[in-house]
Formats: sequence, structure tokens, C-alpha cells
Amino acid sequence: MATKKYTVTLPEELAEEIRAEVGPGAFSAYVTRAIERQREHDRLGELVAWMREKDGPLTDEEQAAADAELRDIERWFEELESGGPGAEAAAA
Repeated sequence: MATKKYTVTLPEELAEEIRAEVGPGAFSAYVTRAIERQREHDRLGELVAWMREKDGPLTDEEQAAADAELRDIERWFEELESGGPGAEAAAA
């Protein structure tokens, strides 16, 4: 992908914290990935808004199913972080 240099203004403390973690050579890549994630988040928000406009709000049953799935995902990440069963499945 072609690149172009831009000037942005960041809080100094934040920029130095990131630079200390990733090193000066990886700073641009880190910022690029952060912007990509934000764009993904924005597009997901647009999709959700479109779906709500098209199909209306979730039913109580749909919301309960979504809540249950979110709890399962959160539990899996907790296990992954603690080295539990989720970690073994992720490593496979």
C-alpha cells in the first residue's frame, strides 16, 4: 500500500508512552493500526444503525440471546487471560 507522510498533533504523554512500548521504528505502524481499528468500529456502528433502521429494534428474545453470547465471549477471554481452558483451545 502506498504511504504518505502526515502531520498530526497528539498529547505528548500519550505519544511518549506508545513510543516507549513499541519503539520509535514501530510508532507509525501502531498509529496506523489504531486508525484502522477506529474505522472498523465506525463502520460497524454504521451497519448497526442501518440494521436497526431496516429491521427495527431487537426483540426481548434476540436481546437475551445477544447478551448470553456476549457473556460467553467475555468468559472465554477471561479464561484465555488466566491460562484456563479457553487458552488451550486458542493455542490449538
